[in-house]
Amino acid sequence: MILDSNILVGVLALTILALTIDVFCLRRKIRTMMKNENCKDGVCTDIGETLSATAASIKDLTEFRADMEDYLKTVEKRLRRANQATETIRFNAFGGGGQSFATAFVNEEGDGAILSSLYARDRVSVFAKPLARFDSEFELTDEERRAISLAKTKLK
Repeated sequence: MILDSNILVGVLALTILALTIDVFCLRRKIRTMMKNENCKDGVCTDIGETLSATAASIKDLTEFRADMEDYLKTVEKRLRRANQATETIRFNAFGGGGQSFATAFVNEEGDGAILSSLYARDRVSVFAKPLARFDSEFELTDEERRAISLAKTKLK
């Protein structure tokens, strides 16, 4: 049993020695990283500086993201108001050879205008009517309603 105890103490002593050497090497590596001794070509790999730079970058990215979200909200509002569909219908108003037309300009909410032209041999008449929710407070012709309907289908 004495031999077994001595072997056990010897194995434990070697294990403790190996672990002590490993801890010493790890501490030296950590000290080297923290002291900024690994400089090559003017670029230092100090872990503290790296962490500080990373934190600053994260802060900058967070601010940039907030700015971009605000900008995109503004763009989306403006886009909803912008003309998003245009449709033209040509027709013969008075046997004029298909020179008359109705053109609808609408956004996704149906607001916009309809521009109509009636062509006759002796004159050309142009009309503009405002649109709100794909309808106008002024009476619309069948061709104007058709142009609005086709523009509305383009939005889907």
